[in-house]
Amino acid sequence: MHTNRLIDETSPYLLQHAHNPVDWYPWGEAAFAAAREQNKPILLSVGYSACHWCHVMERESFEDAKIAALMNQSFINVKVDREERPDVDHIYMSAVQILTGRGGWPMTVFLQPDGQPFYGGTYFPPEDRHGMPGFPRVLVTIAQKFRETPDDLDKAVREISSRLKQHETMTGTNLLPGPDLLLSAADTLANSYDPTHGGIGTAPKFPNTAALDLWLRASHASGDQRYAEMTLHTLRKMARGGVYDQLGGGFHRYSVDQVWLVPHFEKMLYDNAQLVPLYLSAYQLTGDAFFADIARDILDYVVREMRDEEGGFYSTQDADSEGIEGKYFVWDRAEVEHVVGAENADLICRYWDVTDEGNFEGKNILRVPLDKAQAAKKFGLEAQELTAVLQDARQKLLAERETRVRPDRDEKMLTSWNGLMISAFARASEVFGDETYARVATDAVTHVERVLRDGDRLRATCKDGVAKLNAYLDDYAFYGNALIDVFEAVQEPAYLTQATSLCDAMLEHFWDDRASGFFFTSDDHEELIMRSKPAFDGSIPSGNSVAVHLLLRLYHHTTQPQYLERAEAVFKLFGQTADTQPFGLANLIAAADFHVRKPKEVVVVIHPENAASDPILRQLRSAYIPNRTLTLVDPDPSTPRPALLEGKGQIDGATTVYVCQRMTCSAPVTEWSELSTLLAS
Repeated sequence: MHTNRLIDETSPYLLQHAHNPVDWYPWGEAAFAAAREQNKPILLSVGYSACHWCHVMERESFEDAKIAALMNQSFINVKVDREERPDVDHIYMSAVQILTGRGGWPMTVFLQPDGQPFYGGTYFPPEDRHGMPGFPRVLVTIAQKFRETPDDLDKAVREISSRLKQHETMTGTNLLPGPDLLLSAADTLANSYDPTHGGIGTAPKFPNTAALDLWLRASHASGDQRYAEMTLHTLRKMARGGVYDQLGGGFHRYSVDQVWLVPHFEKMLYDNAQLVPLYLSAYQLTGDAFFADIARDILDYVVREMRDEEGGFYSTQDADSEGIEGKYFVWDRAEVEHVVGAENADLICRYWDVTDEGNFEGKNILRVPLDKAQAAKKFGLEAQELTAVLQDARQKLLAERETRVRPDRDEKMLTSWNGLMISAFARASEVFGDETYARVATDAVTHVERVLRDGDRLRATCKDGVAKLNAYLDDYAFYGNALIDVFEAVQEPAYLTQATSLCDAMLEHFWDDRASGFFFTSDDHEELIMRSKPAFDGSIPSGNSVAVHLLLRLYHHTTQPQYLERAEAVFKLFGQTADTQPFGLANLIAAADFHVRKPKEVVVVIHPENAASDPILRQLRSAYIPNRTLTLVDPDPSTPRPALLEGKGQIDGATTVYVCQRMTCSAPVTEWSELSTLLAS
């Protein structure tokens, strides 16, 4: 069987293309050297393993011998996994957006031999259709232009290069964010809220977790429940829709429609990692077990299907199985009736909206049009009876689904996304008092430390225990925050020490001394056509915004002034943009809220053996406090403690809590009623 150079790669996405007739190169100097020597343009194709349209373009074009021959004849063809090389993806995606006004994957970009882009797009069909030029026609035209009109291409390169530089340049101010920024942003985002179905905009519909978090923060800051209700309504609608896997738990990437019914079926680690804390916050705010159940189901899905035996987390699950998108997840009514039995078939089909005609290409995506109270009333059941029937049916349907051909799983591990999921498990262990979740989080940290960390530096990815690629800003920022989350969950000081050393390395290698802010790549990274400085959130929050969260949290844990100074410098750089474009900088605005309102710095003096069962600590961890630090202190005077915590002792041997804010500490309290008053003030 024919193979190309990708056969030696570790990325599952690149290996999927290792048997194409295309003479693929991985990204690297060998490809650029070949382009220079042969005087050919580079065809850069970027995608990822769970991307449905990436698979479509591979089947239609990259596996087609005639199209591959055109590619090989006129181009040096380079295939990139965007999850491994977000630095490359970010630069050329910005170029495609400049050229076409939109972006997405698969991404197809044509470059000069020096890497400068001159033309690009996303998916190209194998022949002209739907107003899109066929890929063969694009290839022939580009090759001809490269040979015959190089001056025109040079002009295009200069224009795109100029606009890329403008795209990455921020006009900073000397102003720090004020108290009005959070509510102003929340109001702006509310203008796009869908009051019927929840979420932002119409279709397609994404989780937009940073925006939903802002509404919860705005409600907490202002007392206006309208903001919180927008988030709670959205979270309910999402979790009852087809975008949520009703049997296996976990969210698909996004909904193609306005009502959260039909998803793009891939599941991404980062979506689920960001949604867990949001559902936890909703549970803390309302006490509604619905939100807790969704958070637990997501985490249980991750442990069951996305966790390596050594504790790390895999990246994605595919949308397709047996070459058909969504086939693994959909049902017809006869299947459901056969699995659950005739006695409960009507109830189950009504609850999960299973019909003879179906709601997706003749099949059924499971969703929940009725809530449990409505369903119980309709079928004359007590709530407990209904729950038992549903649990039994869910187990049977899930077991039946396990017999199907599973979607492929991308088993590489990314440091940044692992950081997000570690945070999710650490947060859940606090909210639920669940030591199992804490152990999942600490096991994942152990895996990252062993495989992906070398001193104060990180690697970006590993597969089969082999780590590679210089880490990016996201890796340091996301994982650094995860270490603080684990510290606050298990109160082992080593995690805070690890976070501090990583943050210091991030400042040393990513900070822009000239204009402030963090570059996406380190000072010892491979040189690309530009050094990006990401400000805008995408499907994951921007590295700069997460870095600011890390700096501010560490400042309040350590009082080291350089952390606060650098965080404030980022606010000054991006603050004007945050004011005018809150959707794109929602996570930075959340960090600004932390800075403006200042966190409740909570110190609990408690014997370590009592921490797991102490009622006042349980209530503290169950409360929605968006800006908080938490440190437990052993009352034993012989136990070493930071100078910051000196003098804080117990009252009459009882668990004793101090709440500090804005350089002022409360008197010690020993009752929840007193503590809740302090937290609410």
